[in-house]
Amino acid sequence: MSALMYTGQRTGVRVVVAGDRGTGKSTLIAAVATDAFDPNVPPVLPPTRLAADMFPDFVPLTIIDTSSSLENCSKRNEELKRADVVVITYACDQPMTLTRLTTYWLLELRHLEVKVPVILVGCKLDLRNPQEQMSMEQVMSPIMHQFREIQTCIECSASAPVQVPEVFYYASKAVLHPTAPLFDQETQGLQPRCIRALKRIFTLCDRDMDGALNDEELNDFQVKCFNAPLQPEEIVRVKRVVHERKPEGVNDIGLTPKGFYYLHTLFIERERIETTWSVLRKFGYDDDLKLREDILVLPSKRSPDQSMELTNEAVEHLKGIFRINDHDNDGALQPRELDNLFSTAPENPWSEAPYKDAAERTASGNLPLNAFLSEWALMTLLNPKQSLANLIYVGYNGSPASAIHVTRRRSVDRKRQKTERNVFSCFVFGPKNAGKSTLLNSFIGRPFPKSETIPTGERYAVNVVNQIGGNKTLVLREIPEDKVKTYLSDKTFLTACDVAVFVHDSSSEHSWKRSRELLVDVAKQVEQSGYGVPCLLIAAKDDLGAYPMAVRDSLVISHELGIGAPVRVSMKLSTMNDVFYKIVNAAEHPHLSIPETEAMRNRKKYLQLVNRSLMCVSDVLYQITVGAAAAVVGLAAYRVYAARRNASG
Repeated sequence: MSALMYTGQRTGVRVVVAGDRGTGKSTLIAAVATDAFDPNVPPVLPPTRLAADMFPDFVPLTIIDTSSSLENCSKRNEELKRADVVVITYACDQPMTLTRLTTYWLLELRHLEVKVPVILVGCKLDLRNPQEQMSMEQVMSPIMHQFREIQTCIECSASAPVQVPEVFYYASKAVLHPTAPLFDQETQGLQPRCIRALKRIFTLCDRDMDGALNDEELNDFQVKCFNAPLQPEEIVRVKRVVHERKPEGVNDIGLTPKGFYYLHTLFIERERIETTWSVLRKFGYDDDLKLREDILVLPSKRSPDQSMELTNEAVEHLKGIFRINDHDNDGALQPRELDNLFSTAPENPWSEAPYKDAAERTASGNLPLNAFLSEWALMTLLNPKQSLANLIYVGYNGSPASAIHVTRRRSVDRKRQKTERNVFSCFVFGPKNAGKSTLLNSFIGRPFPKSETIPTGERYAVNVVNQIGGNKTLVLREIPEDKVKTYLSDKTFLTACDVAVFVHDSSSEHSWKRSRELLVDVAKQVEQSGYGVPCLLIAAKDDLGAYPMAVRDSLVISHELGIGAPVRVSMKLSTMNDVFYKIVNAAEHPHLSIPETEAMRNRKKYLQLVNRSLMCVSDVLYQITVGAAAAVVGLAAYRVYAARRNASG
């Protein structure tokens, strides 16, 4: 048993013991709890708790005994679903119970979708017929190959006693130091995510960035992880062992990444997996080989109309990472260079929606610096915790507060008539075939498609827009027409929106009318929510010839709602009329272009009338008060005069 103490987040392990009747479940539990053999234990024991100091990980175990009878099947199944690890017993003197492992118990766990480690335990080892001795490896190897959830197979005897504590040590170890996340039994190699985590750790320890851990760096790694230095002869021995098995694992400087990975493969093969887990947990990883939640600390208290952005410090770090990975110095990352940049993260976060294809690419499919930073801005806006985690994965070692900050409330921005935000979120509304997707494509430099391909669902496009006061990042979010009603039923939906645009096909009467309906629906929601959202109309497909009534009506409704005149664009002719600049400009002036419906205008008129009435009342009261005060002063003066006259008489 290892002397390494568990350093993860678990405070206990729940072990559920199941198996055929008479296989020794209850006797096994009683034996480990009392350190004695009792042949007369009850059929089913109550929950049994083993003290934390019984095993080297210092994590207490709760052992749940179960009945194998049909009438208690439901209760047993509920316990199995709550288990952290399942122990299934068979009797060494009853071969049929061994067969039942594969014909019933393991299949039943899969049927119940119990996805936890399984320990197979042969009890009553002392009662096995000497004539039926068999190789445990030969018997269990095909079973373990078929059921990969099996972590360990062990045989024991409660009466002898033989290997009783070891059963529950292995059960605890399977939970606290799981094998599956680190090692692939099929290939007999490290899992890809484990290699990525170890690569990050290696990179952090390789302080001089020469691609190898020298003796000093190797010793510092040992002290950090295990609080004990390596003696010079131990370092020599480690490098010799690695070199004998993996020659490329050592060079003239020291231990290479391949040698570092092989060392951990060796730990796992020699059943010292807790050593590798200790290293991973020391560097902040959880059981899924992701950074622990307690490391990813972000401001918890923020209003719905606040967002999160990267700080200048984080942006400068990302620029440095970009330059390091741009090996050919062409100002853009090739797909393999981007994959290498994220090779110390669990996976490339931009390989799937909403980040995939959300930023501008070169003709050869590479990612320029502005597009790289735009992707980070998008990730920070949508999922700041994921953004922070990936910042740390790629080498950022500052505090979370120095990487991501919370923007000022939009309601405050409206009052001050300016904003300090650098990233703006724009919701793109419009009916089908209005040109929303083409607008997004144009924003990230994609040519107008020759064939009509209409993407479905929600998507994003992000890019940098050059402004006079400095570059801003604009995020366009396409809102599917069929989801607008559902989205607007959520009163907080528009709080994440800095500006809303409404696209319509300027050649289609139906498209304009539907876009107008969407604008009115959003305007009502803006009024009800109290979060002012600037709005802008976009008349797309200007090359097709405008529908006359749409031109006139759009100007009228723009005037009635108090927003700017429609921006006419043609993506096909690349006539964009500075539309993205105008979108950002609307977002930068959050007190303008907020639509007002007739109901809102009537309400304002009513409030103005009430205010005027109150002012009139105030004036009357003031005059009355002044007159009364004058009368009081006059009365007082008269009394003084009368008193003096009487005194002189």
